Amino acid sequence: MPPFIGDFVCVEAGLVIEIDGGQHLLDQSRDAVRARFLESIGYRTVRYWDNDVLLRTGEVLEAILLELGFPSPQPSPKGRGNKDRSPKGRGEITEDPSP
Repeated sequence: MPPFIGDFVCVEAGLVIEIDGGQHLLDQSRDAVRARFLESIGYRTVRYWDNDVLLRTGEVLEAILLELGFPSPQPSPKGRGNKDRSPKGRGEITEDPSP
């Protein structure tokens, strides 16, 4: 039950950003309860793996900017690529499969 603590929040945009480590694989129900509560008060939650934040920081930052409604700051030569959303709502970054 609330109160919940988020890793980062942008109040103006109603966006909560969660950085998840492996422990989140063990109890995803708590994350779902938190996300539903936050949605009920007008926030949306995006989640990123801690490894992506550390090793692919630029791509995570670009994904966050897109979540906030900003245009991509650095379009790639092949386009923006594939920013895939898993069914669990995790903002994972995946490689563009096109040659």
